[in-house]
Amino acid sequence: MSTVSQRPALTPRQLTRASERLSFIYLERCTIHRDANAITAQDAEGTTHIPSATIGTLLLGPGTRITHQAMSVLAESGAAVCWVGERGVRYYASGRALSRSSALAEAQARQWANPRNRLAVARAMYRIRFPDEDPAGLTRQELLGGEGRRVKDCYRAQAARTGVPWRGRRYTPGDFAGGDAVNQAITAAAQCMYGIAHAVVTSLGCSPGLGFIHSGHELSFVMDIADLYKTDVGIPLAFDVAADDDGDTDIGGRTRRALRDRIHETSLLDRCVNDIKRLLLPAGTPDDEPANNDKDVVMLQSDGNQQVAAGINHDGPGDYERVRW
Repeated sequence: MSTVSQRPALTPRQLTRASERLSFIYLERCTIHRDANAITAQDAEGTTHIPSATIGTLLLGPGTRITHQAMSVLAESGAAVCWVGERGVRYYASGRALSRSSALAEAQARQWANPRNRLAVARAMYRIRFPDEDPAGLTRQELLGGEGRRVKDCYRAQAARTGVPWRGRRYTPGDFAGGDAVNQAITAAAQCMYGIAHAVVTSLGCSPGLGFIHSGHELSFVMDIADLYKTDVGIPLAFDVAADDDGDTDIGGRTRRALRDRIHETSLLDRCVNDIKRLLLPAGTPDDEPANNDKDVVMLQSDGNQQVAAGINHDGPGDYERVRW
């Protein structure tokens, strides 16, 4: 097996787009190695090969060990990695962005830095979640109040649809098993969605910490994006899992499997990518990445908001020297 220094870095054109990847793969009680550009999961039943470039998020459950080379190929492939326990998901790693361009990161920073634009994006997020309401002119407090009301309505509607008793949202951090079945399912679905949203956010090169609704946390923007699909995907699925009492007490496992299927059925990754671009980029911006997204295009900022070429000595006319990095 060659070392990292002997392998050329993959270009974005060689990587699978975020919207075309598997949403997540969950592994537990196994050892994860690398074999060429795949990872292998080895347990008592044998070895399974998994192409790393097809993974959106790898969830590592209890009893897993992973080698340095396996983490290396996952990072090169742009896959995110979460360590998962019985009490929920903890996001500890992420892969590289799937584009060399900083366009989305810069657009996010511009929108976030302007308070008026930041509120406009928050309203646009509300409109995505609740398209039957027009949030134009609403203050932040009114947006939060409307979101709380609509989520409560969703809980009650799903309880009526599935027949699952609903006594309110209850979750104590660190005590996953302390809630009833539907609360456990809601928690498991939400935590998986945070991992998936983080994978998409980082794969697009955005900052996980620059949120438009959430604030003050390193995953504020991840929470913003994951919440876009709470009432549409997460909560209905959690009630479906709670209503389907097949004797399996592993609510977390059943929720993960059901969520994985639902994400595939609804093309949620593709939708997530498009929603982020629509929220951050100016109207009319093409959805496709620039043709040179597999090249290192590095510019220098100059006066008057102008950009000049990097790799050149700018010490006066006629004195330019090409720089080799």
